[in-house]
Amino acid sequence: MRQAGKLSLSYEAEVQAWSSIDFSLSYIVSLTDIVGGVLLQSPFLRDFDEREIFCLYLYPGKSQDRKVFRKNVVFIVDISGSMKGSPLESTKNALIASLSHLNAQDTFNIIAFNGEFYSFSGLMEPATVEKLLSATKWVEATFIANGGTNILNPLTQAMKLFQNSTASDSIPLIFLVTDGTVENERQICNFVKSCPTNGQPVRTPRLCTLGIGLYCNHYFLQMLAQLGRGHYDAAYDLDSISFRMQRLFRTASSVIVSDITLGGLGLDSVELFPPYIPDLSLESPLMISGRCNGTFPESVKVTGTLADMTKFEVDLEVQREKDIQLTNILAKRHMDLVTSQAWLLESAELVEKVSKMSIQHKLPSEYTCMVLVENSDGKKAPEPMLIKRAYSKLSRQRLERDSQKLFLGGMSLGFGDLKATANNVSPAIKEAKPSEGLLEKATSTCCGRFADNCCGMCLLQTCRFANDQCTIVCTQLCAALACFELINCCIELCDCDCL
Repeated sequence: MRQAGKLSLSYEAEVQAWSSIDFSLSYIVSLTDIVGGVLLQSPFLRDFDEREIFCLYLYPGKSQDRKVFRKNVVFIVDISGSMKGSPLESTKNALIASLSHLNAQDTFNIIAFNGEFYSFSGLMEPATVEKLLSATKWVEATFIANGGTNILNPLTQAMKLFQNSTASDSIPLIFLVTDGTVENERQICNFVKSCPTNGQPVRTPRLCTLGIGLYCNHYFLQMLAQLGRGHYDAAYDLDSISFRMQRLFRTASSVIVSDITLGGLGLDSVELFPPYIPDLSLESPLMISGRCNGTFPESVKVTGTLADMTKFEVDLEVQREKDIQLTNILAKRHMDLVTSQAWLLESAELVEKVSKMSIQHKLPSEYTCMVLVENSDGKKAPEPMLIKRAYSKLSRQRLERDSQKLFLGGMSLGFGDLKATANNVSPAIKEAKPSEGLLEKATSTCCGRFADNCCGMCLLQTCRFANDQCTIVCTQLCAALACFELINCCIELCDCDCL
């Protein structure tokens, strides 16, 4: 059944018996043109922000043959002492792989930095086979981890490389990769803000950032990407550095529509997330969300510039969304963007706004913490108390017996670690800390007393005689018991610290 803007499928059949095979429905998006739309929704009843919320999206289409902008790329890579080993090796491999995707009409340069900075060339070089081979050899010889961290000087040098650019059919790109934080981050952001007025390039350089580990200020890197109309990503796991850096490069280097603007809104006020609209890439859809006051139009005009320098223009239909809560879907995205603004502006008003968003959507933030409260009236504990006790046992957090509150830490990123950066500490990675003495504690409590009554050899022999069907039944039984909150019963009955 097909209606205007909707397509539905209905299928009926007689079956003799229930099937254990999953039903799979797949479809192919055949559109080759750039398409999009706007979702609009009124605030829900208890929303502290009484403005309407909207989400505008653009899809690049299926065609991979669409012309993309030429690229003028500068890679700025941190080679400080903390990058020694796997972080620098992964970054180096990703950089060399990204260079191989440049075309002969593209230009590039590489700047390595620690306390100083080192340039592959004094100007933008054409991406010829000879120059790329020379750059690879330079990277192998120069990328040696040592020294401190200074981001402003190499970033200033990268901006200077674009000042003499006159090509209007190219996108100037800067990729910044770092694992540390520096004291003058707000100064760096203000410098990037001023570049559109001080610099001479036809198009403002797009700034893409990749943060490695937990010691860098990820909100600073997010803000740089916002100001530069670029993209931000983070590699909390060292094994993901190469993948995320190459993905970031593919997204930023396949731009098909640039200089995007929204027209015909006619609103009393509007707040965009992000405030500076990025370009549309073949590798990723573009999503712009926001809050607004006033009467929203029935359509939104989106304009931009295509890679062949012709004008791009499309009218996107506005649709009132009732089935999903846009506020919940966009909450984390909005919180991160507002947090980066609050950090940059040092605004108490924005800090309060993030706190309200955090409480309303029950999401941890940099300015709030999660507290679990225990019911101490002697009656059966409510669900929050059970969650609290389970969490304390699983995460090995200390909890005094007389305490009625548990503060859950470690649920936010923070704003970088200057001390760790200055001491060249290797990137901290998000991972669970091993529980010390877990086996010893388990064997010395009720779980140990249970184990004392079981013979290990008998248990192994019993398992040997169990067939596959028995194993499946036992597995399903355990899953069913878990669904019926058996873990809560175990926590209530077992007061040891083995769980």
